[in-house]
Amino acid sequence: LPASKAMPKEMFPIVDKPAIQYIIEEAVASGINDIIIVTGRGKRAIEDHFDKCLELNHVLKEKEKNELIGELERIENLADIHYIRQKESLGLGHAILCAKKHIGNEPFAVMLGDDLVLSKKPCLKCLIDIFKLHNKSVIAVSELPTEQLHKYGIISYQNINNGLFIKDIIEKPRTKDAPSNLAILGRYVLKPEIFDILEKIPYGKGKELQLTDGLKILSDKDGMIAH
Repeated sequence: LPASKAMPKEMFPIVDKPAIQYIIEEAVASGINDIIIVTGRGKRAIEDHFDKCLELNHVLKEKEKNELIGELERIENLADIHYIRQKESLGLGHAILCAKKHIGNEPFAVMLGDDLVLSKKPCLKCLIDIFKLHNKSVIAVSELPTEQLHKYGIISYQNINNGLFIKDIIEKPRTKDAPSNLAILGRYVLKPEIFDILEKIPYGKGKELQLTDGLKILSDKDGMIAH
């Protein structure tokens, strides 16, 4: 705020395209072509960005700006994108539950528009490969300086066969209580069992359904890897 009062923060431009486009392109580059965007009130601009704009295409065609037309068509055809409206801001866990009917009993990825990860091999593809290798849910983590740990979910872990198996997740700990300097990044590959867990656990801080609470239970039951 105040920049996000009228414009969704996912639509903030990073160089020449909005943040959400980087997220979608990472998913596509990771082999995913069926994408759900969980939106909320005032985020219609996200849907418009990935939709056709016939008027704009017509103007560009008249001006013979074929390169721009090609780029817009590429954006419009990136993937099969579906939209689900989260009617109340009830937390990340609730947003994920909104997509349960569409996903069904399949593993799925979660990507948050807050975090951009630029790398030769997409971050999400790394998580998918690890998931296939171990058949365990996988979350991305990033090293942070000590003074920033209180802003994030921080993991404690055990290193087993060069894999970081999660022991616990502490949401926004005091600096002195942080079990490591590894913070959860906005990338997850999760088993569908997370849905049943999220439906049963109580709403937590701020009357929100916290994904972190569900991840702890899933980790205890089935094991979970940090990358």
